[in-house]
Amino acid sequence: MEFTEWVSLSARLFEGAGVAVMVVGTIVSIVLVLVHYRRGGGEHAFRSLREKVGRAILLGLELLVAADIIRTVSEEPTLRGVVVLGLIVLIRTFLSFTLAVELEGHWPWRSAEIRGVHAQGRLATPEPRPGPGRAPQAHETQPPSEH
Repeated sequence: MEFTEWVSLSARLFEGAGVAVMVVGTIVSIVLVLVHYRRGGGEHAFRSLREKVGRAILLGLELLVAADIIRTVSEEPTLRGVVVLGLIVLIRTFLSFTLAVELEGHWPWRSAEIRGVHAQGRLATPEPRPGPGRAPQAHETQPPSEH
């Protein structure tokens, strides 16, 4: 088997792995949520299912992008091939980005900052914000003390 055949096979394997991750991840997510729902935890079942399926899709998209990159680099690079790869990567990156924001609840570049704040113990569970008909509590109006 020649090198180009190996590279082509690896691209197909990455594509298959990407599709398999999305399909198997979705099935496993459904099973896990159904088991959790039957044990009495139904109030968060839909959110949990969306998060689990979203993570499977994110991982699958990453593998599909890797397959596209391998295929484009391994073949004779043409302007058309590079443009098509660029569009595919752009679309899949946008999908990955929006899914990550929806799942994590914050912009991806804030992840390190939020992890650092959690590690320092400065970020507790969010307290309810004052709304109509609710006065702020004393601990909500005072600035946090430095450690």
